[in-house]
Amino acid sequence: MAFMAVLATILLATAAIAHPSPQYSAPAASCSEAASRLNLVDGPYDNYFYSDCHSSSHVIITNPRVGDNLNIVKPRLLVAWPAGNSGALAIFEPGNGQAGTLTMMMEKSSTGAALSPIFDTNVGVNPRVGVSGTVAFNNTAILAVPILGSVRAMRDYSEGGGIDQAFQNSFGFAEYDDGSGSINRTWFDGVTTTTIKFTPLNGAQNITVGRGSAWTLLFGSGSYYFEASYNYPQLDQFSSQEVLTEAASGLIAQNPDLTASLSFLSYTDKLLAGTWRFLTYFGRDSMISMFLMQSILSDEAIEAVISAVIERIDRQDGTVCHEEVLGDYATYLNRKEGVESSSPRCDYKMIDTDFMLPIAMQRYFVDTPSGQQRKEAFFGKTATFLAANNGAKYSYLSEVAAEKIMRNAAPFAKSQTKANLLHLRDGEGVGQWRDSGNGLGGGHTPYDVNTALVPAGLRAVAALSRAGFFTSHPEWKDTADQYAQIWEDETLPFFEVTVSQADAASRVQSYVKGAGISVPANADSITSDVKFYGLAVDGSFNSGDPIPVMNTDDCFRHFFLNATNQTQLSAFLDQSADHILQPFPVGLSTGVGLVVANPAYANDANFENGFSAREYHGTVVWSFQLAMMAAGLGKQLGRCASSYGKPGKSQSHLPI
Repeated sequence: MAFMAVLATILLATAAIAHPSPQYSAPAASCSEAASRLNLVDGPYDNYFYSDCHSSSHVIITNPRVGDNLNIVKPRLLVAWPAGNSGALAIFEPGNGQAGTLTMMMEKSSTGAALSPIFDTNVGVNPRVGVSGTVAFNNTAILAVPILGSVRAMRDYSEGGGIDQAFQNSFGFAEYDDGSGSINRTWFDGVTTTTIKFTPLNGAQNITVGRGSAWTLLFGSGSYYFEASYNYPQLDQFSSQEVLTEAASGLIAQNPDLTASLSFLSYTDKLLAGTWRFLTYFGRDSMISMFLMQSILSDEAIEAVISAVIERIDRQDGTVCHEEVLGDYATYLNRKEGVESSSPRCDYKMIDTDFMLPIAMQRYFVDTPSGQQRKEAFFGKTATFLAANNGAKYSYLSEVAAEKIMRNAAPFAKSQTKANLLHLRDGEGVGQWRDSGNGLGGGHTPYDVNTALVPAGLRAVAALSRAGFFTSHPEWKDTADQYAQIWEDETLPFFEVTVSQADAASRVQSYVKGAGISVPANADSITSDVKFYGLAVDGSFNSGDPIPVMNTDDCFRHFFLNATNQTQLSAFLDQSADHILQPFPVGLSTGVGLVVANPAYANDANFENGFSAREYHGTVVWSFQLAMMAAGLGKQLGRCASSYGKPGKSQSHLPI
């Protein structure tokens, strides 16, 4: 099939009951640049973003729509702040008790703005920052569930996991003479306080405190001014101009919403994974974002990504941090372990992220002139984020990370057995981007890590060594390349799945019927055996053989490697193109992109149900996979434009 066709396809008390909220005063300082504002509507979620030189806020108004599950989608006001991965959540219930009868809307001011900033320096060491606005209820309302402090706690509750009552036992409810009411909570650190306050407007009913088994705030219908604020050290945000290269600055005028969104997630010490649920550092996410956007990102933004990763390395064994835990949730977890501290923590369970660090280092500090000029100053920095790393130079930490890569790659380089492949950590069911319960179909040895990320990481270690990095290990300039060649050439066969033409057609027809999906089977388009590479091996399903789920993880090999085994490369590109071009469920293609998993060939209805469109890593489309697939295929095609004999050129039959 024509491989080229693949490329043709983002928040004064007189009757205070406890801990009255702080007095608000006008901002003590103004910002020299205009605030950034953005409004995005997505289904029942009305998103408002506000950023200035003092703080950043994401506000979401949620209203159930007709057909929504009212046990899940409820009227709510949510405010999320990047600093400290913090926020305030207020879930409302209709005063009449009839689900589905309450709606709330954000009202704009006379200037047309939905949100205004809060900045008060008269409250202690850290200013009180946040946002204010006006919401209108169509009916009486009860603020039934408040969660103040950590986005992690808000996320746990919203995703059905409940919330530890330790977060809910220290609320301060207040009523005020002007009819307003508030709820505040002091964090576990005993210093930071999050407050959400409502004031009636235009004759709306005064707010009262409901003193039932769980205290609440009671509202009438009409408009209420809200203030959501806290006193926590803030991050230094990159503006749209600062996060992009000068050459890419035209994108600000062309795509103002997209560049404002990127700016909201970009800070001088890290790039954030997403808002609101993942408003913090995730190593894999930030590095993949860097890889895909490197051509338009400023040097400062790229260095923020790499710096954040190096700062969070476990210096004991070189593991790269997957996700940081900070703010109120870090104090909570530390306290659970008997430690009174607000020091940040890291999650180190992922096995894929280690290999992305040297790739990021090479692509910037070796492959770009600006990186080459800035590397000495950068790697001379000392770490400050984790107490365990304080004083350690970036050069040392990055070398410790590379030592782990070389150590873990050596067994397979010496003996190419399944046992010597890279497996999930003991006791963990996840370890790479498909990090949901069934993301790997129960497999423990992931395809993408072993066939793409390990060899790509090794190639990067070799390139870095040749460029003067890792001076304690001069042999790596050769050894890492030798290891990489073996991992490139010898890992794919462990994951290969072949289904005969007849079985493939039968399985696809059975899948469509059993899954109850409204797409044609197109089984008659299967004219030969179906070959692909499974998600993983070493799982309970399929007796430890490859998990027979067609997938998009070929993109990692396309994007990160320049494989040189011509026969293998030709066959790999050919099968990848076939699956991309074939419609789901024969292949991966749908009208909105490629599904990241197609279980049609598993021949087991119960197993296939674990990959439905309801599942996080099921028959769904992920934008980063689409972008990486397109960029990876473009890279492979670009190799063919090079001189004769370059990888990917000499196989004249390859349908590119």
